[in-house]
Amino acid sequence: MIKVNSIALPALLAILLSTCMSSSRANDSVGLVNKQVFSTRNFSTFNGQQIAEVNVGWEAYGELNAARDNVILVTHFFSGNSHAAGRYTENDPLPGYWDALIGPGKAIDTNTYFVISSDTLVNQEPHNPRVTTTGPATLNPATGEPYALDFPVVTIRDFVNVQKALLDSLDVTRLHAVIGASMGSLQALDWATAYPDFVERVISVIGAGAVDPWTIATLQQWANPIIADPNWNNGDYYRHDAPVDGLRQALGMVTLQAMHPLMFNQIYASSSARETAPLHDIRENFTVINQLNAAAEARTVYADANHLLYLVRANQLFMAGFAEDLATGLSPVSAKTLFLPATNDLLLQPYLAREAHNTLQALGKESHYEEIEGPWGHLDGVYMLEQKAGVIAAFLATD
Repeated sequence: MIKVNSIALPALLAILLSTCMSSSRANDSVGLVNKQVFSTRNFSTFNGQQIAEVNVGWEAYGELNAARDNVILVTHFFSGNSHAAGRYTENDPLPGYWDALIGPGKAIDTNTYFVISSDTLVNQEPHNPRVTTTGPATLNPATGEPYALDFPVVTIRDFVNVQKALLDSLDVTRLHAVIGASMGSLQALDWATAYPDFVERVISVIGAGAVDPWTIATLQQWANPIIADPNWNNGDYYRHDAPVDGLRQALGMVTLQAMHPLMFNQIYASSSARETAPLHDIRENFTVINQLNAAAEARTVYADANHLLYLVRANQLFMAGFAEDLATGLSPVSAKTLFLPATNDLLLQPYLAREAHNTLQALGKESHYEEIEGPWGHLDGVYMLEQKAGVIAAFLATD
């Protein structure tokens, strides 16, 4: 059991990830990476609207071969970005989130594969200097003001279509595989429905084939604190005070629901139902609430409330293939698929991945299913995926 007591969540994750990554040999790293920017104009959204200019950041590891057919696309999770491996500078405290899996000789072997990862539209952190994205906080060229809620509602399919345009700009005509966790898993699976002749393999980590009413309602709990914040002002706050209180509460809810009680209770073990301050004053918080709020507050620096709302909606709208039912949506898939849900995931529970796996098999498609074990819950798909390194490597090597 990990004894963490009063360590704050961001510091704890840094320690755990540093320990994990330091166990790899230095020559197993992809090294220093550069963030690049892809731009496209007059982008048509899934719901039939236009975005005058789209910009997204991206990075890559390994070398593109002469046939341009060794490409693996990594699609990122809800609160993540394109930084999947390596470091931007020698002094970076942490590498990309899947550095243990991506690199020379690793499960996603950059001696063999050219790995690309891009920021999504409406990325949660448009104010992060390492993120390039287009969304409500972006200036609308028609007005010179931020789009705010005039920005079109976007979907997972729109994220996929921006990635397709990026790959087209690199003259990539085939993907060896797409792999993503959580929201990234939705993108990975939708790639196989949108471009079935383009994708050979899909790895869906802590994902789903479609969100159900329970998941839609759960995700709405992330949006509600923002909408209830008076400073949100129906999305029009860019010249006024931002809805930081609502954003902090939303980010705290994201953290809470992405974790399993097993790990959460260890991280916040210093909080107790027997604390005296909450007993004597209704205005006093338990220690766990103050710690969770502090961790969320730190994340508000780069985040944007409207962007979070748009991300929530994109996830709520998801069904692979965007058809009337999942079987119809998955029917175009020709890629081999591998589902890796987390046994203790309470956010995107394993039954969601199992439904997609069973549906593909019923359609006569090749699909595989294994579960990730761990104490983190949903976060096992990021922090514990290395236990499936052999499975991933073997799946990528299949004919």
